[in-house]
Amino acid sequence: MSRVDARDAWSALRDYRQRDEHRVIGLMTGTSGDAVDAALVSFRGQGLAATHAIEAYRESALEAELRREILDVSAAATLPPERLMRLDAALGERYAAAVVELLVAAGRTPGEVDAIGMHGQTVRHVPRALGAGQALTLQLGSAAVVAERTTIAVVSDFRSRDVAAGGEGAPLVPRVDWWLFRSERESRVLLNLGGMANVTHLPKEGNIDDVLGFDTGPGNVVLDGLMALRAGAAFDEGGRAAARGRVSQELLEELLQDPFFRQPPPRSTGRERFGAGYVATLRTRGSALGLSQDDQLATAVALTAESVARAVRDFLVPRGVDAVVASGGGVRNATLMRALAERLAPIPLSISDALGVDAAGKEALAFAFLAHLTLCGVPGNVPAATGAARAAVLGHVTPGA
Repeated sequence: MSRVDARDAWSALRDYRQRDEHRVIGLMTGTSGDAVDAALVSFRGQGLAATHAIEAYRESALEAELRREILDVSAAATLPPERLMRLDAALGERYAAAVVELLVAAGRTPGEVDAIGMHGQTVRHVPRALGAGQALTLQLGSAAVVAERTTIAVVSDFRSRDVAAGGEGAPLVPRVDWWLFRSERESRVLLNLGGMANVTHLPKEGNIDDVLGFDTGPGNVVLDGLMALRAGAAFDEGGRAAARGRVSQELLEELLQDPFFRQPPPRSTGRERFGAGYVATLRTRGSALGLSQDDQLATAVALTAESVARAVRDFLVPRGVDAVVASGGGVRNATLMRALAERLAPIPLSISDALGVDAAGKEALAFAFLAHLTLCGVPGNVPAATGAARAAVLGHVTPGA
């Protein structure tokens, strides 16, 4: 590993493509805005030919006040720009602290790390269908603050280049999924259960141009929103509250009438559609039907499971599907995983751990890899997934100290 030359802020990156070994930190906070996932990843080789090993992984819960501000800003119709600027800086400080904590746990110094791949916190995402043909997306978390506090170069703002190329800016994991999970034996669907749920289809023996990916709808965001209305509950641990409830088929069918679920890919979504307003409407309608809070939660679980299953059946089964492999925070919800398995049958459902990739840490790994691709000068998006006119090198690079 090259150490940073104090006289040259670009020295850690200048010969990046000439070296075979690299060390990159990936940072991710998803739509749920509940934690910072941080992974220290070593890469051997260039671009899509690289192999990897995760040296350390940490998941740090966001402080309650910071999470409230993320959710409030995400839901605000209007707000002063200073509020965005303060949240941008505060998230930068929190990401920097997560990097320091990770390095201490791993016994590494900043000089042993080439770069940080930082997704940032999404506070607004407007798909093309709602943006008059122009997607809009905003992730906060100051790369300058992270670089200044850690002295490590930062690759950030991955989505904006895809948007500039005519894409949705999401989902960005399909190229990572192809790198990690492609198979010559079976066609796989990689399912990410974050705040939103998204899928990547990998045809067996396919190349990167054969990959298709898109958002299926809500993942955990509606479940967490319903739990937040209960005193002292941030999420449904293990899906136990939902397991006590009964699914309302009447409410479920009403929810599935949302035209998003019939929209063909490429497509993306966010809290703007399935956030606080959606949760409030679901709660009001559920109460009018006489449903308990647990019944409403069970119905929301069924909504996530059924919308995923319908997306797989309608858009991916015609391409061939032998297995669905899940990752993301939603795999910890046993009730959701049972509902998914029932609705996807006879297609088998498994967790990415079985293929050697930690389900919880996959997205932090993903943004370490996307940063690696950027620094190798290799595109990170998949046009068939985002709708972009071309494959593009993603992100902005902020030099370290």
